[in-house]
Amino acid sequence: MFRKKNTEPDITVQPGLDLPGISMEIQEETTVPAPEADTESKSPKGNKPRFGWLRLPILDRYILGKFLGTYFMATILFLAVIAMFDVTEKLDAFLTAPIKETLFDYFLSFLPYFANQLSPLFVFISVIFFTSKMAGNSEIIAILSSGVSFRRLLRPYMIGAAVIAALTFVLSNYLIPPTNVRRIDYTNKYVRNKRVDTGVNIQLQVKPGVVAYFGRFDNTNKTGYRFSLDRFEGKKLMSRLTAQTITYDSTRLYQWQLHDYMIRDFNGMREKITKGSSLDTVLTIEPKDFLISANDQETLTTPQLTEYVEKQKMRGVANIKAFEIEREKRYAATAAAFILTLIGMSLSSRKVKGGMGLNIGIGLALSFSYILFSTVTSSFAVSGLTTPFIAMQIPNVVYLLIGLYLYRRASNY
Repeated sequence: MFRKKNTEPDITVQPGLDLPGISMEIQEETTVPAPEADTESKSPKGNKPRFGWLRLPILDRYILGKFLGTYFMATILFLAVIAMFDVTEKLDAFLTAPIKETLFDYFLSFLPYFANQLSPLFVFISVIFFTSKMAGNSEIIAILSSGVSFRRLLRPYMIGAAVIAALTFVLSNYLIPPTNVRRIDYTNKYVRNKRVDTGVNIQLQVKPGVVAYFGRFDNTNKTGYRFSLDRFEGKKLMSRLTAQTITYDSTRLYQWQLHDYMIRDFNGMREKITKGSSLDTVLTIEPKDFLISANDQETLTTPQLTEYVEKQKMRGVANIKAFEIEREKRYAATAAAFILTLIGMSLSSRKVKGGMGLNIGIGLALSFSYILFSTVTSSFAVSGLTTPFIAMQIPNVVYLLIGLYLYRRASNY
């Protein structure tokens, strides 16, 4: 018996493919995929979070990277220019001073100090620069055309502003003031001495009901002359201490030594007099409490500023406006990062006929006007026209209104 050899080729039929003359019923096997694990919030080892909230969308990471990269690059470039001009201006002092003091005591504090002072300028310029470049390359148009709202586009800008504001807050309130001590001492020693070493007719309240008076005080030898200390109960004088000289012991806090002193205690019509050649006593005052030099407020952290202002107000010291202004300026500079970011983004997010140069010119004008406006309003507090808080917040309020107007105008395009 012979079998007929099958010469027909094998045919492989794929599901969904109809072949002429062949009718086949094919049942496809469907598999339901298993639910994917939440890799952003779960780790392979158990159900512990993997900090998925730190992961930003691609758009946010892209804009945030451009924002912070441009900001730090602009800061470095501007500081290089500022350092060059500063070297030219103080060349004689730099040639006189030891190179170690110049590098570590001066420039190590000078550069962070100016970077923090001009942070609003750097924020504005960086936002204007990279946003104008994105708009010129039609990137902003593509982002908005994909369905991203203008409000959503603002989010990575505000995240970048928050990072810079936090950095500015920490630097200005806690880290830079201690380094300013060395910078100011360097300038007083080699450039121009602005330190106040003497004072005359000094009167202040040591504590409630106790008033101290110095006819003259010389800080070079820590000695006061024609000293008196009066103690009151209500309006009644209870005792009076006088001394020809009084010397402050800088090695111990609040330690003073009286020379040729006399104490008069009053009890109605009776008076008790005590005299001596030398007496150690404790007075809760220091020379820096009544010998206030220019820029002393820059050497105190914000908690120290607050404590110093409250203590000086209790003592009746009048010339503390600079300390109050410095404290409010630090808080205002933190808020300025958000305001100037809003203005810069709204101003440069659209293509303009003049190109990037026009936006950068407008940005420089607005940023410098903000710094100038802050300087002008601070003089209102010095003259007593308003409080330091209001004086330092006026520029923020004015420029916030400008920013909201520009944002609304840009979002309606």
